[in-house]
Amino acid sequence: MTSPSWPQLLAHNRPLVMGILNITPDSFADGGRHFSREAALAHARHLVAAGADILDVGGESTRPFSEPVPLEEELRRVLPVIEAIRADLQVPLSIDTYKAEVARRALEAGAHIINDISALRFDPDMAPLAAATGAPVILMHMKGTPRDMQKDPHYEDLLGEIKAFLAERRDFALAQGIAPEAIALDPGIGFGKTFAHNLQILNHLDTFLDLGCPLLVGPSRKAFIGHYLGGLPPDDRDYGTLAAVAAAVLKGAQILRVHNVAAAVQFLTLFQAIRAA
Repeated sequence: MTSPSWPQLLAHNRPLVMGILNITPDSFADGGRHFSREAALAHARHLVAAGADILDVGGESTRPFSEPVPLEEELRRVLPVIEAIRADLQVPLSIDTYKAEVARRALEAGAHIINDISALRFDPDMAPLAAATGAPVILMHMKGTPRDMQKDPHYEDLLGEIKAFLAERRDFALAQGIAPEAIALDPGIGFGKTFAHNLQILNHLDTFLDLGCPLLVGPSRKAFIGHYLGGLPPDDRDYGTLAAVAAAVLKGAQILRVHNVAAAVQFLTLFQAIRAA
């Protein structure tokens, strides 16, 4: 399967659902559950059967205050899983990494999309790799790094600063030779934002529509949902996640990154049917 462009991927009658597949021992919502190759492949099958349009494979937790994972360890985690999924399932795969070597090896193993939380900032080889391979990219806004992003995040103009960042990163990607149809943007829910910031972003997501790129939103099971629902743990945040998904879709999101794919697909299918009636 060659890497499809975002317009090709988005030729659906509903927003895309990106299923999260964490190959890590310490991700905030499901760390360790899919750490082995066999468990990861079984979960990938489950997500695809539930209706996932894309699987997002990651080998390094980027939860708040997390520590970086060495290159070789990240490769050891993700490459066997990508190879196993590619041999078993026909579904576009995204590699969730900011390391160009991980992205390169993942693309060679059968991944199609680069999901870079640094928006091509952390590794100078990432943009040339994306341009050379033609792989679609997801460029995310993050204030700081995972290690320090939640240490009192502050903005003078939340929406304006995020929009300016995403516009600058889009323009950088274009200048590096990445095709316009290969770029999607992510405002970075939970990445250097307070709980209130996350609500504002969801409520005003349409602020970013005139940047001209598909918008991805990833609110799934994040801490702000637990906070506003009385302290619920991650596994109990799926209903709250659907509220965030609804808000995002109403404001123009075209790609939703979630843990519970079955719930999101069911919700979005009926949601779209109601809107089209």
